[in-house]
Amino acid sequence: MMLMAFDSTQQALRAEMLLEYANIENDMCPTPKEITAGCALSLEFPAEALAEVQEIIRTESVEIRGIYFKKNGIYVTIS
Repeated sequence: MMLMAFDSTQQALRAEMLLEYANIENDMCPTPKEITAGCALSLEFPAEALAEVQEIIRTESVEIRGIYFKKNGIYVTIS
């Protein structure tokens, strides 16, 4: 699973709606304490959907803190 963190609740809710509209499985969850973000909400989504999620974020100008995956128990950001 991948994790997308946000700086605002508004952007988190907007991203959730856009992913649902695109039929991408996602789950709203608390932002892990290891990730510094301005918003307490993050979205989890399947790694297989990463390219599609990135395209939605880009085309819809969703403001995100970053997209992360967990490696050896540590959250790593993707570029």
